[in-house]
Amino acid sequence: MTDRFAHLRKTALLLALGVPLSGCNMVSEALWPSLSGPSASPQSSAVRQEIPASSAERQAQSAPMPGTTVVVPSRATGAIDAPDTGRLPGGQQTAVGIRAQAMRTELQNLQGAVQTRSGSIQQMRADTVATAQRYFTLVAGINTRLQVGTTPGNPILQAQWTQAAAELDRLSAEIGRLAQLSSQAASDAAMAAFLLDSTRAAYSLNGAVEDDHRQLAQVEDEVNRTVVSIDRLLNELNEDINRQSTYASRERSNLSALSLAIRNGELFGSGLNNRAFTNVAPADGSPAILGVAPGAQPQAANPATAAAGRRPLVVIRFDRANPSYEQALYTAVSRALERSPTANFDLVAVAPTRGGQSQAALAATSARRQAESVMRSLGNMGLPAQRMTLSSTTSSQAQNNEVHLYVR
Repeated sequence: MTDRFAHLRKTALLLALGVPLSGCNMVSEALWPSLSGPSASPQSSAVRQEIPASSAERQAQSAPMPGTTVVVPSRATGAIDAPDTGRLPGGQQTAVGIRAQAMRTELQNLQGAVQTRSGSIQQMRADTVATAQRYFTLVAGINTRLQVGTTPGNPILQAQWTQAAAELDRLSAEIGRLAQLSSQAASDAAMAAFLLDSTRAAYSLNGAVEDDHRQLAQVEDEVNRTVVSIDRLLNELNEDINRQSTYASRERSNLSALSLAIRNGELFGSGLNNRAFTNVAPADGSPAILGVAPGAQPQAANPATAAAGRRPLVVIRFDRANPSYEQALYTAVSRALERSPTANFDLVAVAPTRGGQSQAALAATSARRQAESVMRSLGNMGLPAQRMTLSSTTSSQAQNNEVHLYVR
């Protein structure tokens, strides 16, 4: 009896101790959820809450990159696939219903044309990317060879330059195709405007039933959506044409400078005409470059006379046959354009007056030819001809023929 009573006391004591321990375990699991995965109990496992993206984040994620928009108009399922409901009790179709049917067919044709234009512009963009990659690969190879040094007129570089020029011509042809596609899209826009006006005018026709007006409303909604698609397509085309035209114009100038560099076997740099896109001319009346007076006239009537008292930017002395002046000329003009991108240049052929009258005449003729050669070199470097003037004069201080370059 006593042993049985002792056993019961021991069991009760263990139960009393077990309850607090179990409670502590539950509190511990509540404060520190189990991270053991599937084996954890449902009461103790952590629940991950997903926070949905905001509307601005969704719009940023779904926004296309510039120049990659695909314009595909939505098909007018409600207007085109709907049965003809504008009928009289005898089964005869109303005149307005016939008109709505014809406009639905024209709208379907228009949407197919717009979708075709969208596919064409994407294909043209892919072709342009491939052409640009081939062009820049060739130009990079030429620049690398010139950078490490090569022989003048290297035939390998000349062949690569010819290939690069062909790729640039192909890019110009792509611009023409884009312009043609833009004209077709403009015709689609005119057709969409005609359909919209016709649909709205059909509301005022006599002899229509309610179903006819419902069909006209569906056609009008789809025409409006198609107009938005066409406007987006036209904007894309205009942006592509302007961007590609500017790019091709700059690269023409760079390619001309590269041709001169291959001929001389030394690297010059990008075309001089591109300097106009890097900086803005100062508008605060700051001093001009190398002795050009502030507020001077943009173009002098006689550059040789106006050059008197001015400091030349470059002086090229022809005291020997075929002097090498292209690199120094490019560097000087490039720095001048960096400081004043809108600057113009005056080339003055200076002939000495020593010797007899016949010798002075021959020297003047030779100086003019040498100045024309310098002008051609500047043109090959990418400087537009309209930014250069050419004149001649004589000087008693000159020992040999000279060509002076002034900044205006």
